[in-house]
Amino acid sequence: MKNILDTSDYKNWLQTLKGKIQQSQIKAAIQVNSELLRLYWQIGKAIVEKQAKAKWGDGFLQTLSADLCKEFPTMKGFSYRNLKSIRQWYLFYNQEFLIRKQLVSQLESSLFSIPWGHHIMIMQRCKSIQEALFYVHKTIENHWSRSVLEHQIALNLYARQGKAITNFQQQLPATASDLAQELTKDPYVFDFLSMTEGYTEKELQQYLEDHMTKFLLELGKGFCFYGKQVHINVGGDDFYIDLLFYNAHLHCYVVVELKTTKFKPEHIGQLKFYVTAVNKQLRTEGDNPTIGLLICKDKNDIVAEYTLEEIHNPIGVSSYKLFDELSKGFQSSLPSIEEIEKQLID
Repeated sequence: MKNILDTSDYKNWLQTLKGKIQQSQIKAAIQVNSELLRLYWQIGKAIVEKQAKAKWGDGFLQTLSADLCKEFPTMKGFSYRNLKSIRQWYLFYNQEFLIRKQLVSQLESSLFSIPWGHHIMIMQRCKSIQEALFYVHKTIENHWSRSVLEHQIALNLYARQGKAITNFQQQLPATASDLAQELTKDPYVFDFLSMTEGYTEKELQQYLEDHMTKFLLELGKGFCFYGKQVHINVGGDDFYIDLLFYNAHLHCYVVVELKTTKFKPEHIGQLKFYVTAVNKQLRTEGDNPTIGLLICKDKNDIVAEYTLEEIHNPIGVSSYKLFDELSKGFQSSLPSIEEIEKQLID
């Protein structure tokens, strides 16, 4: 028997079996969470409807909490504080459901798919249902832990997502243009960088390369680093692309050019040239057209829009902020990047 246990066949079989058990545990945990949230939704609904009819105040919740805790001593979640949160959760989303009831069945599946702690944070931080649902869907899509969710809310991802000035709608097919636009941000927040005044583009590029994992987190889903100062030869002349990425969801190369100054129309000419060169020298039959992304210290949106109007390559223009440019209160509200990376690994 000992010899059998030492064989690779047994070890591989055992590994497969462990994977199946782990998947089952994950599914069970998700199912338990979903059922718990459905229960909370029904409790919230019952509380709101009863208080509306009976005109009972918050003292009713204290009594209800004591009675439920007595009846179900092994169940958590019936504290006075949590019952208030359950009622708030139901009211928060139901304010729109009352007007557009057709949304209920569509959104319930989303609302019951993330942990309760995530919901409490979203309710506390978000000002509208639209913003809250944005973070609910992003949590489901990206499997965010609570620390990552907190980080993204603190960096105001809702207001930044998809906000770069681009010509994607004119230069890409409809399905690709929508996805490409959604993957942009404005501004990009490099909260992991603290640099002295007067830094150069090469220094910024080097710092981003030194923190590539964090830079990729900020760029978003699907980005893979190809290289920096990527050499291309055109007609015997040498050129070097600042940063080159490949996006697995867009199935295309993304040329990123950095500018430590305010956007100028002439910046687009260089980026356009690099995009064309990548299309001709690196792009293969299975790749979609290369996208260019210019990230500047600052920009005038109208000037950027005018510049892109007659450009036939898909290009986006955005700005960036460093950690030092965030307010002190804003900085202190951010979890450390190490905490976020640990959560992603876990």
